[in-house]
Amino acid sequence: MKAKHKKLKIILIVFFVLVLCGALVFGTVNGIVVGKSKPYILSETDCAALEDADCILVLGCAVWNSETLSPMLRDRVTTGLSLYQSGVSEKLLMSGDHGRENYDEVNHMKQFFVDAGVDPEVVFLDHAGFSTYESMYRARDIFGVKKVVIVTQGYHLYRAVYIARALGLDAYGVASDLQDYALYTDVRNAIRESLARIKDFGVCIVKPEPTYLGDSIPISGSASLSDDKEYV
Repeated sequence: MKAKHKKLKIILIVFFVLVLCGALVFGTVNGIVVGKSKPYILSETDCAALEDADCILVLGCAVWNSETLSPMLRDRVTTGLSLYQSGVSEKLLMSGDHGRENYDEVNHMKQFFVDAGVDPEVVFLDHAGFSTYESMYRARDIFGVKKVVIVTQGYHLYRAVYIARALGLDAYGVASDLQDYALYTDVRNAIRESLARIKDFGVCIVKPEPTYLGDSIPISGSASLSDDKEYV
């Protein structure tokens, strides 16, 4: 009986040590990602004072029923448009998921800007921005971006800026929280994001290639090279 109690005690001690170590790693990594990114997250007003940004990078998210921008995505493109109109950069880069024929984030994002009167020749499309890491990697290696202003919701922005800077980009961020989202959405995103920071912290150490690379499409050139349909 004593041997069983001793064994159980050892198991419990090991369990609590592992839990404590996990919590320590969780808190430390999240603190590093947020702390290193925070100085580069700006208001729209402060962002307008930046010089020589190669582009405004708007990150994709859900499109509903294959055609309707979700509230978060609409807030992202709306913020991107405001920054463009403020003169933050003359070029825009839409990066999102267009890996399936029946699901397309980036063309719907570009259409928003074209409908707002933006010249389609300055709105670039990254059809293979399947993750935040891949969006930043491809912005650097496919589009030749060096200095970038990233647009996404605040909860996501810390990780996006952290990844971009880990990849050598001179990156800044502007939050696109233009409305209150559903409470369950905020809670879900906070949990998901805290775990994603840990994953991408490791990814940024290894720096693997993204799912797709491809031919160079310089952000200094014509956006039509990134199009897969005509814009008029």
